[in-house]
Amino acid sequence: MSMYGRDPWGGPLEINAADSATDDDRSRNLQDLDRAALSSSRPLDETQQSWLLGPGEQKKKRYVDLGCIIVSRKIFLWTVGALLFSAFLAGFVTLIVKTVPRHRHGHPPPDNYTLALHKALMFFNAQRSGKLPKHNNVSWRGNSGLQDGKSDSSTVMKDLVGGYYDAGDAIKFNFPASFAMTMLSWSVIEYSAKYEAAGELNHVKDIIKWGTDYLLKTFNNSADSIDRIAAQVGVGDTSGGSTTPNDHYCWMRPEDIDYPRPVYECHSCSDLAAEMAAALAAASIVFKDNKAYSQKLVHGAKTLFKFSRDQRGRYSAGGSDAALFYNSSSYYDEFVWGGAWLYYATGNTSYLQLATTPGIAKHAGAFWGGPDYGVLSWDNKLAGAQVLLSRLRLFLSPGYPYEEILRTFHNQTSIIMCSYLPVFTSFNRTKGGLIQLNHGRPQPLQYVVNAAFLAALYSDYLDAADTPGWYCGPNFYSTDVLREFARTQIDYILGKNPRKMSYIVGFGNHYPKHVHHRGASIPKNKIKYNCKGGWKWRDASKPNPNTLVGAMVAGPDKHDGFHDVRTNYNYTEPTLAGNAGLVFALVALSGDKSTGIDKNTIFSAVPPMFPTPPPPPAAWKP
Repeated sequence: MSMYGRDPWGGPLEINAADSATDDDRSRNLQDLDRAALSSSRPLDETQQSWLLGPGEQKKKRYVDLGCIIVSRKIFLWTVGALLFSAFLAGFVTLIVKTVPRHRHGHPPPDNYTLALHKALMFFNAQRSGKLPKHNNVSWRGNSGLQDGKSDSSTVMKDLVGGYYDAGDAIKFNFPASFAMTMLSWSVIEYSAKYEAAGELNHVKDIIKWGTDYLLKTFNNSADSIDRIAAQVGVGDTSGGSTTPNDHYCWMRPEDIDYPRPVYECHSCSDLAAEMAAALAAASIVFKDNKAYSQKLVHGAKTLFKFSRDQRGRYSAGGSDAALFYNSSSYYDEFVWGGAWLYYATGNTSYLQLATTPGIAKHAGAFWGGPDYGVLSWDNKLAGAQVLLSRLRLFLSPGYPYEEILRTFHNQTSIIMCSYLPVFTSFNRTKGGLIQLNHGRPQPLQYVVNAAFLAALYSDYLDAADTPGWYCGPNFYSTDVLREFARTQIDYILGKNPRKMSYIVGFGNHYPKHVHHRGASIPKNKIKYNCKGGWKWRDASKPNPNTLVGAMVAGPDKHDGFHDVRTNYNYTEPTLAGNAGLVFALVALSGDKSTGIDKNTIFSAVPPMFPTPPPPPAAWKP
């Protein structure tokens, strides 16, 4: 049986079913026929080529052996080419970037507050007593007071070397020095980021530790109970025409002092002990990362505060030498102040209960005005204590049983802030704009800087609490108003005043050159001037041979007048307490406002607060 068909390329195709050829033979025959047709016919298109039964010719691929992998030569060449092109392009772009000029945007120059801060801290280096560290950086100062305590046989504390000289003399007063250390510690707790940005954090912590190390020497800091404190080293009373050599009668470099320096002890000094407790408690928060030292400070603070409560009395009572220079008017404000700091340092609510006791607050003057209400100073800490406790209400809100008195403190703080504003008449201002917090009395700047830092700090508290301002009666004032008050007052001190004079030594081009200060006024020329021998330097009309960098002088009078005269201490003498307030105000205003305060560090020892519910009402009786 046979089948006939037509070959589409023109030849006959016969399939014989009886053919005994195998399939492979037939396949080979067909391939031969296909190739013959392909070679003898016209060119085929792609569709026709796909009909061919045999496999087409394939081009042999080439490979590159890279050792760890074998890749196609074509892929290898493309990859290498792409890499070379990328390298060329990157180099070309880099060349353009390097050669084209551009504007450099470096860090902005420090503001005036930061520049002044560097200098204000240096004042404390110049006031150091004892064996000075190598990095003290005040070339005209040396070791001094190395016999303090040892030379007075009547005192129990024999090692009273160290600490700070108070002002232009060589007396060491614990009362204002403790206040200065409390202020510096508070400023570090709130603004450590700003100190860090200014490069001064380690410096200010060194300053604080120099002070607290000395305070720990002035009582038995290892005991739980004490009966005395060394309140003062040196004496300044020259009343009655006394010619006995002492720290005020003589005019000598501290390094050359050879006269006896008595030690004054106190046995009932609630104000001093509570202020010292505040200083150590605040510093314990600053040094919380140094656990051993922090715990030592806390223990000392507890011991001092217990002593202040057990042995009531003013440290300056009875006509003591301290009463002539740093007389304390009351100790109840120190109870509130010290209690608040001990609560923050320990988390023990017994201290908070004491600080918020209405009777103590009443005795401290929290509920009445008066000409000096709202004026923070080394004597009266009430305004500072109220701001400090308002902080607790703003951020932790402890509730019952503290809420009522804390709300009162908060309201009183608002009233104090109102009193600082020019629209109110609580305090006069000079024509140049300086607020007269001490009502025209001498040495005004120490009070001005305290008000400036309180205003700036409280403004930052409100900002951190997302509160845009506060009320003075029916009128609402923005927090910016408080910062503006602080700025105007500090700007006055930095030179924006009628005399165009900076009242910080070494800041600006025009500043006091005849500062009332023994060490700065006597040259370091290897000549030892005795008690009276230094008088010629005291009375000289020439500028001080040594610059007391960063010292804030006492300040101008109520008419913006200033007499740059060395013997007139009411104009030209700086103090520890004054410079501490200045440092606080400067760091609060320095740098970027958005940095703000550190909300949480001060609460690091405070346990979580769960408000105690009020007691249930008395049972109903028909």
